Amino acid sequence: MNASLQNKVALVTGAAGAIGQAICASLAKNGAKVVFADIHAETVAALAAATPGAMGVRMDVANEKEVESVIQEIVARYGRLDILVNNAGINTMAHRVNIDTFPTSEWDRILQVDLTGVFLVSKFASRPMLEHRSGRIINIASVMGLVPARLQCAYTAAKAGVVNLTRTLAIELGSQGILSNCIAPGSILSAGTKQLFYGENGKFNDRVQAMLSHVPLGRPGDPEEIAHAVLFLAAPESSYINGAVIPVDGGWLAGYTRDF
Repeated sequence: MNASLQNKVALVTGAAGAIGQAICASLAKNGAKVVFADIHAETVAALAAATPGAMGVRMDVANEKEVESVIQEIVARYGRLDILVNNAGINTMAHRVNIDTFPTSEWDRILQVDLTGVFLVSKFASRPMLEHRSGRIINIASVMGLVPARLQCAYTAAKAGVVNLTRTLAIELGSQGILSNCIAPGSILSAGTKQLFYGENGKFNDRVQAMLSHVPLGRPGDPEEIAHAVLFLAAPESSYINGAVIPVDGGWLAGYTRDF
């Protein structure tokens, strides 16, 4: 799809990853000036350098002072901020265990990025939006924020928090012209999922078909398919969508695909 995002400024967190890069490319292609934000500063600097009108910045979404400073830098350069995509997120690779043995340090690490990070960036990004009484906040949650899975208590709790934080933003900010919505991806091809599932040496490669048996389309999604959903919510035409949670999951949440 195409959308008119001319003169819009968009901030995308987690921009160094596959999904973040696809989102940035889609927004830039449709006319937005894109701020690539990530802890991998060199990567986003290179990506921004190859994108007209873009800016690459280091941002640790769990660091309040750093987040506030980056938002101020964006406004100083562009004069406004119109679109925020809270895409930065992590999960655990090593600790796929039940809650009774799940490390507290790992819980804290995931919650700080996946939930507190969304809160912090939304907190500071909403301020320039409020000045213009216009803006879009698009949060990337997960199907596991809607239907939890075993062995990922921190991730599922954080993503469920993102879902209801999005709804809270919708009812707090909607009357002031800021629309807040959420995308819940299913299993998407990324560096993380390749390391766990889809890579030849993935930790759980032997269980890929069992996992995909829950997905009617029978395949993982591409990062670009998440980017299309983000563009839809960022488009001017989506002006009456607020507080929505849109699964992009190949039908994962639609119901059982197997006999039982």
